[in-house]
Amino acid sequence: MRSNDSPGTGTQKVITKRMKPMKVYLSENAFMGILLSSAEVYKKESLGYLLGYRLHDRFIIEYAFSLQTARRKRRGVIFHHRDKKKIEPILSKFVKLQIVGDFHSHTPYGDAKGIPIPSVEDIKGMEKDNLYIIIAINELNSPKPWKENKDGSISGSTGDFFFKISAYFYPDVDSVPQRSRIYCPFPPGLKVG
Repeated sequence: MRSNDSPGTGTQKVITKRMKPMKVYLSENAFMGILLSSAEVYKKESLGYLLGYRLHDRFIIEYAFSLQTARRKRRGVIFHHRDKKKIEPILSKFVKLQIVGDFHSHTPYGDAKGIPIPSVEDIKGMEKDNLYIIIAINELNSPKPWKENKDGSISGSTGDFFFKISAYFYPDVDSVPQRSRIYCPFPPGLKVG
């Protein structure tokens, strides 16, 4: 997976090269799993799997679940592959759902706010054909309604936090991560503010 995140200043330039973007449809269940996982360990990074399926031009994400055995830090999170082996036999029984990628959060560090852009370490840990969702979670300054943004991300506030969520697809080992547009029902059963 990933370890020791440290956002690189040149990362954004690498990501702007695109082919045809994938679409990401995020169910309310997956959306809530991502928000709760990120808020629960705030100041440290969350990490979890995305469960769903992939069609030709889109991912359908039905569930997102946090990896409880991950070793969390303020600037990274580590998950050992051996722990994945414990859940694989269970997931194999669910024919319609599979792990299609993972999610993790970026939190504030010093004066820098968390941003939903892959760090150099994130990109090194990406695998071909997988989807990666990054959640920037920052303390709330003022309530903001949930919305879809022009860059394909979604953002809004809930509780004491402001979230911005971006998705990236890694089509093959010779490419760069491509930003994918997220679609999610708004408001997803939340009181904004």
